[in-house]
Amino acid sequence: MWIGARLGKASLQSWGTTIALPLIVVAGLTAWLMLPEPSDAEDQASPASSAIILTAQNATNDEATASPAVATAPAEATGTVGMAPSSVAPDARPEKSPLDGLQIASQSFRRGGLGSKALVTLTLRNSNDFAVKDIEIACKFVRQDGSPLTARTKLISDTINMKSRKTYSGMLIGFVNVNANKARCSLVTASRT
Repeated sequence: MWIGARLGKASLQSWGTTIALPLIVVAGLTAWLMLPEPSDAEDQASPASSAIILTAQNATNDEATASPAVATAPAEATGTVGMAPSSVAPDARPEKSPLDGLQIASQSFRRGGLGSKALVTLTLRNSNDFAVKDIEIACKFVRQDGSPLTARTKLISDTINMKSRKTYSGMLIGFVNVNANKARCSLVTASRT
């Protein structure tokens, strides 16, 4: 009887181990899959909308310079007899770019997280006669010797009123190399409101 009881305990322990081990593995995998994934939005290229804005601005500037020649051409030469010439005033100036009056007044850089997050504090000054929105900045991070490490872009979806300044403190630019010592940010695009 004592031998039978001993065999029963041993078989129950091995049977419990064969069931418990797969359950622990399944529970661990489930917990791992439920963890939030890190965002890779910082690694993506800048939005295509900023390129469209610049292309549209360049197209309007090119049309503005080409329109006076079309407006002064006789109607017979263009083959459009009876149609009105272009309605561009000869003294109309091309539209001012939002980047002309926008500048970074001050900037600083510090690390966040475990040293791999770049937190930048910027003061943007808008000296334009109109409000500016959707400002895209590009920040380059370098080592102490000046060799480049990482470059990140960030879209600021905020509006800066005309003739004013706004400070953005501790703004997350993205993940950078932990060896980066210095950061230099510059303006890429902006649009009118």
